[in-house]
Amino acid sequence: MRYAIYFAPPADDRLTQTAARWLGRDAFVDGALSWPEVPALGRENQMALTADPRRYGFHGTLKAPFELAQGKSEADLLAAFDEFAAEIEPFDVPRIVLHQIGPFFALVPAEDCPPLRTLAEQAVRRFESFRAPLSDADIARRNPEKLPLRQREYLAAWGYPYVFEEFQFHLTLTGPVPTETQGVMRETLTAAFEEFIGKPLDVSTVALFIEPHRGAPFTVHSLLPLGGASERKIA
Repeated sequence: MRYAIYFAPPADDRLTQTAARWLGRDAFVDGALSWPEVPALGRENQMALTADPRRYGFHGTLKAPFELAQGKSEADLLAAFDEFAAEIEPFDVPRIVLHQIGPFFALVPAEDCPPLRTLAEQAVRRFESFRAPLSDADIARRNPEKLPLRQREYLAAWGYPYVFEEFQFHLTLTGPVPTETQGVMRETLTAAFEEFIGKPLDVSTVALFIEPHRGAPFTVHSLLPLGGASERKIA
């Protein structure tokens, strides 16, 4: 089993629901959803291009997936997660936009957002003691020989190359999209997420996702409000 600390809006949030329909899966209920077919893409192509983010569920990575370190229990992790959420005040990302990261499409902050960077940095550091060392196979999957030196160092030290100044918050919407399809995909996503693009993103919750076994779909285990609220939502 692996765990991950992610940003995710609540299950009933319009962004969550829109993204679930787009991906064809809701990580809160772990059920397949039907979604409108885009004629320009075709159903099979659309399903293939969203396969990776569909498995992970709609989220923004804060602490990348990890197995529990020896001597740590899920109960220990849940207690630390509760404390972590309670100590951080909610905030807004002023504006999110549709962006292409290499061959992938995602919603990202339009400008640097210091509170978001701080949240991610704290998540990386706070839960490091819970992370088991990466296996050789896990390291190899990251193709470290293709990473810049700093990212290789972070991969070795923190289990993930994109932390601290290398961190780029993103809400992934596709897997790799072929060059000839990227124009249609951009138009499709712009229409699908029109009500969110150029608008603020409310960061008032954090989520603990779980992967029951390697390759299984990730699901939301716990969604907690930021800022010390006493109510805790268990998915």
